[in-house]
Amino acid sequence: MNVIVAGAGDVGGHAAEVLSADGHNVTVIDLSAERLRALGDTLDLRTLVGHCSHWDVLREAGVERCDLLIATTQVDEVNMLAASVAKAAGAKKTIVRVHHTANFSLRGTPYAQQLGIDELLCPEHLTALAIARTIRNPGFIALEEFGRGQLLMQRFPVASGAPVVGSALSELTLPPSTRLATVESGSTVTLADADTTIAEGDMVTLIGETKQFEAARKMFSKDREKHIHIAIMGETATAVWLCRALKSRIFSVRLFVQHRDRAEELSEKLGHVTILDADPTDSATFADEHIGKTDVFIAVTDDDERNILACAQSKAMGVATVIAVVPRAKYLHLFPHVGIDHAFSPRADAVKAILHLIDTGPIRSLATFANGIAEVYELRPSKRAKVLGHELRNVKMPAQAMIAAIRRGDNVYVPGADDQIAAGDTLLVIGPRGISDDLRKLFVTK
Repeated sequence: MNVIVAGAGDVGGHAAEVLSADGHNVTVIDLSAERLRALGDTLDLRTLVGHCSHWDVLREAGVERCDLLIATTQVDEVNMLAASVAKAAGAKKTIVRVHHTANFSLRGTPYAQQLGIDELLCPEHLTALAIARTIRNPGFIALEEFGRGQLLMQRFPVASGAPVVGSALSELTLPPSTRLATVESGSTVTLADADTTIAEGDMVTLIGETKQFEAARKMFSKDREKHIHIAIMGETATAVWLCRALKSRIFSVRLFVQHRDRAEELSEKLGHVTILDADPTDSATFADEHIGKTDVFIAVTDDDERNILACAQSKAMGVATVIAVVPRAKYLHLFPHVGIDHAFSPRADAVKAILHLIDTGPIRSLATFANGIAEVYELRPSKRAKVLGHELRNVKMPAQAMIAAIRRGDNVYVPGADDQIAAGDTLLVIGPRGISDDLRKLFVTK
């Protein structure tokens, strides 16, 4: 592809490096000749000094032949304008990086389409989701992102005396719009089918639309969900996105900030979170708030060194899992030596998302779960796929695979046996790992 990267900062520079290494023709635009020189000296790409939203600069960069423009400057409005001008000039696809929630909320709206923006991404949001995946099951996050809040997925044990104990799945009548995905019995993981029998103590993964989910859950377990206690240090955008990503009955979240005004502001936005105007690294606060007994400690301030030191201290004081956000990769080699369990970089997460967005293939793997046995696939059937218009009861899926959800326009739902797949639908399929070829034959091949 012919790619124009607007902005040679952390995200833009890293994106240019990855795309150039993959063999794409990359041109980087930036106002800083020094930044561009640093890239041009080490990478096989073209550089251009100028303002990335100016027509003459974009034309010199070859925008009329551009397959992809990625706008990654620090200013949201500049990125959005650059994409709009580029799209009007002939760029086939535009990806825009934004920081502010108001701009990110334009995803999929007519306003974004009017501006010529194909995809909006927010590194802080991406990093928050990546951290949430580490705390939660990756498959859960994948399904909830796909479902845009309309679907739930939970894993829990089957309680003694539950109505489902001793019954095969074919004998059960689950509430509408719910599905049983996996059953774990000891070390054995099974992708649920009609013959699967439920036993007391099994760990099950349940999927369903939000409105029906609780009724289905009560058939398997009446036990109270185990709460996970999480402490987050920082008042950054990443911290706010993370609090939202962890909004669930099973999480008890405390957010530590150090500015009174910001604490009051966040307390209005995050009603499910306990906001504390305190420094968790202070020994008195650490003791008073019993942070040593917290399940997970996460440091997401704008200060790399502070995040590292706070995590190291928390680990030494008994916290089970510590997670640091460190934008600068030069510190990554330190983590094994100071006991940090996981580290995340917004720059790296943004580039991963860009590579995902330019993957236009009909089948993508979103996540694995259940000890790597089950995989979550996103699938876009071709317009001539042989399954279109057929009731799902007549679609022969690969063994142990099921269509867990269908996205049609803005509506996302768990389908029943009488539902049909229509042109333009996007499917969420759960099944064994390695069935991409089988799914391709069914949903993509004519």
